[in-house]
Amino acid sequence: MALLLVVLMLALFIAAGAQSNNNIGVCNGGLGNNLPSEQEVVGLYNANGIKKMRIYSPKRETLEALRGSNIELILDAPNVKDLGSDPSFASQWVQANVIAYSSDVYFRYIAVGNEVNPGTEASRFVYPAMQNVYKALVSAGLEDQIKVSTATYSALLGVTYPPSQGSFRNDARSFIDPIIGFLSETNSPLLVNIYPYFSYKGDPQNIPLSYALFTSTGDVVTDGQDLRYDNLFDAMLDSTYAALEKAGGSDLKIIVSESGWPSDGGFGASMDNAGTYYRNLISHVNSGNGTPRRPGNAMQVYLFAMFDENQKTGEESEKHFGLFTPAKQSKYNINSF
Repeated sequence: MALLLVVLMLALFIAAGAQSNNNIGVCNGGLGNNLPSEQEVVGLYNANGIKKMRIYSPKRETLEALRGSNIELILDAPNVKDLGSDPSFASQWVQANVIAYSSDVYFRYIAVGNEVNPGTEASRFVYPAMQNVYKALVSAGLEDQIKVSTATYSALLGVTYPPSQGSFRNDARSFIDPIIGFLSETNSPLLVNIYPYFSYKGDPQNIPLSYALFTSTGDVVTDGQDLRYDNLFDAMLDSTYAALEKAGGSDLKIIVSESGWPSDGGFGASMDNAGTYYRNLISHVNSGNGTPRRPGNAMQVYLFAMFDENQKTGEESEKHFGLFTPAKQSKYNINSF
């Protein structure tokens, strides 16, 4: 009887660990000239128990390395104009980059475009591209296994504070509204990149560092009678949920497709801050507590990124978001994803 109890407790422990590991993914950016081979990258994911990956284009070497790995994949489709303007191109793209690998690569989401800004030429093609990719998946019988979405970002919101007042910018509604309708119809989540780092960097006078790093000792924002926030990540996520509700997407789930903190190269960027952010975010996600607006709802978050990337453009900090060095050394000694 005692042995049976031990076995049952061990099974529950393993199941709980497997469940928590399933909440965290890591983005595999790859913009560096000193990075490991894709086979080594997949090996590093497996060695660290990371079961979710996001890649930003259908790189053949990565897809080949993922065969048989059972790592759940977000595959970005960056060429939205071609996909949106030509259904036959979308069909061929899906055939070459998804169906050809689908027997032993675990595709879960296709992100049609990443942080596409409303009003740009590309924004006109995102929704039709999502439709065309979805139709190609339907033809292959994969529409239930692989969901089509797009990865958006906090700048689409015109109001973010307090979180319950979150709403999309007026000039973004013609872009986001059809996407919300599509996601509702296909039972797909919205992918959102959420970076407390950039919010803190942009307004350090009003945003305490502790609020951005999950280290506040009490509530920082009180939103009405019921919603209280001790961290900025939850506030940013809930403001997006509030915006979705106002735009007719109250049934949608959000997957955080990027979140991270740089270790160097800018204001507030340090090894200490980045390590604190990543460890606390992982702990917060794996707690299963959800957010004040969506309590108890399990979150899925993809950390950005696997490696420091020395060929990223923009500010210097963009090169220092890695959890690992290009030599595959952990920067923060994170033991559990």
